[in-house]
Amino acid sequence: MKTNDTLGILLLFFTQITFGQLAASSEIQGQILEQSTSVEGVNIINNATQVSTVSDINGRFSIIVKEGDVLVFSSVNLNPVKHRITIEDLKSNSLQIKMTVREMELKEVVVNENSHITAENLGIIPRGQKKYTPAERRLAAGSGILSAITGSNKILKKNVEVEKKESQIEKIGYIFEEAYFVDYLKIPLEHVRGFKFYMVENEYVKTLLEKKDKVKLTSYMSELALKYNEIIISENK
Repeated sequence: MKTNDTLGILLLFFTQITFGQLAASSEIQGQILEQSTSVEGVNIINNATQVSTVSDINGRFSIIVKEGDVLVFSSVNLNPVKHRITIEDLKSNSLQIKMTVREMELKEVVVNENSHITAENLGIIPRGQKKYTPAERRLAAGSGILSAITGSNKILKKNVEVEKKESQIEKIGYIFEEAYFVDYLKIPLEHVRGFKFYMVENEYVKTLLEKKDKVKLTSYMSELALKYNEIIISENK
């Protein structure tokens, strides 16, 4: 066999090995920035495998990918970004993702020239006094005025609990976009709100929301989604 033929075969052999290595899945590191500031709590999902992770306090993350996979980066206050993994990305094993702040359309604001005049400024109520929600005010009033009416306080207390759950559901909506529930957790669109109610019935979810622990909440949501989808299937039988 000629020397040139031997070299050609060896070159082809090593090329195939290199290509096979790049085609295989591997862990890639990255960092997310908004201008020059690192961004914590960004959801990163591999569209091909549905594997997900969240950026840490320094905006850093790692995720398993292969060439051609599309990573989707999303956060409540940032415009979503999609990035297709290239051979160069795999060789450098480093990604830097730039995200931009989402422009929020503000409702018309009516400026009141007397807005500085408040009950606190006028000395009508003490400064720093606890502010009550409408349901809590009704409950407080019910304790004195409606206590003689059987069951009235129970109804008012229930209204307070409903109001708290609505507030927690709103928090979940700020943290996770609706597409996250449908595309990643596989919750049917018409059941997304029901799943949010299902979540806030869970004491552990309430604790994580209070602590603002998005990493643990994201992980626990996957477990709850599996159970909830089983409930949907059983109800449709």
